[in-house]
Amino acid sequence: MNNLIVSPSILSADFSKIVEDVKSIENANAKWVHLDVMDGIFVPNITFGPKFIKDLRKHSNLYFDAHLMIENPEKYIDEFAKAGCDGICVHYEATKHVHRALQMIKATKKDVGISITPATSVDLLIPVLSEVDQVLIMSVNPGFGGQTFIDYSLEKIKQLHKLKVENGYKYKINCDGGISTHNIRKLREAGIDVVVTGSAFFGAQDREAFIKEMYDKGNF
Repeated sequence: MNNLIVSPSILSADFSKIVEDVKSIENANAKWVHLDVMDGIFVPNITFGPKFIKDLRKHSNLYFDAHLMIENPEKYIDEFAKAGCDGICVHYEATKHVHRALQMIKATKKDVGISITPATSVDLLIPVLSEVDQVLIMSVNPGFGGQTFIDYSLEKIKQLHKLKVENGYKYKINCDGGISTHNIRKLREAGIDVVVTGSAFFGAQDREAFIKEMYDKGNF
């Protein structure tokens, strides 16, 4: 099993001191930054766009994982690539042309990601699993932080892990929503590689200690 990657989501950060909060991710020994991009259409919230990421990129060398919760993401893929994202993840439900969107990400030389909401079946992803570097399972309904983990997400992770092993795929399995030190071990046992954590990380009194506990419980 590969070492666990913990990816704090800045959706739960204080945007008035965003550089300081991103520095706290690095200081806590997390490796990725999760960037929740929301358009107020695909999900009922609005966050930020490419310029925000471009400006933030100057202050961090961490892996920037852009999660595009936006309609017709193919319109903006090049902009997010140029802004400095390392990986770009689009939603299966947000585009009529999933394969085209994934190929557009691949053309930018960025890591290719596909995500599904809680009500979407893993089976729908089977035709494109050979094309992606990451599959992101939403374990809450996207749009807001601080929600409770949806338990049947574990079965999706197990199915993705089985497909990965059987077919020799290399994608990382990521999960986003309601994740903390209380359920990280179950997620790892199911086959997860990356976990997104928002309010649990930014709400921790000691962020470094929180990440250490995630690693301790998630690497076995």
